[in-house]
Amino acid sequence: MAPGNDPESVYAWFLGTQLSKRDVCIFVAERDGAVIGYVYAAIEPQSWKELRDEAGFIHDVLVEEAERNTGVATALLDAAVQWVQGRGVPRVVLWTAHANEPAQRLFAGLGFRPTMIEMTRELNSSSR
Repeated sequence: MAPGNDPESVYAWFLGTQLSKRDVCIFVAERDGAVIGYVYAAIEPQSWKELRDEAGFIHDVLVEEAERNTGVATALLDAAVQWVQGRGVPRVVLWTAHANEPAQRLFAGLGFRPTMIEMTRELNSSSR
């Protein structure tokens, strides 16, 4: 998906549309009044397409680069997992980019395990 001309504003608008939904949470980390990270999670229904039962889904977690490796991401993910668990949902799922090894190490350290591999093929003249 191409980011468009103003991805930050468009994504901020989108997150704003999620705030009133009962099965969505957005936790924000701040330092000295400035946002340094957030996590966006939701309860997703059973999916035959994804071969899984109802699950909490971590859609996005982001921490400012200068704040990484300080425990902010862990605290945000812990808050989201507790939120999911408090709703009686038995599992939490997330996706990460194949090349994002630091995130994969973080997630594995928090008890996440690989379950599926998504593969993509672009359909243009140079796709093979």
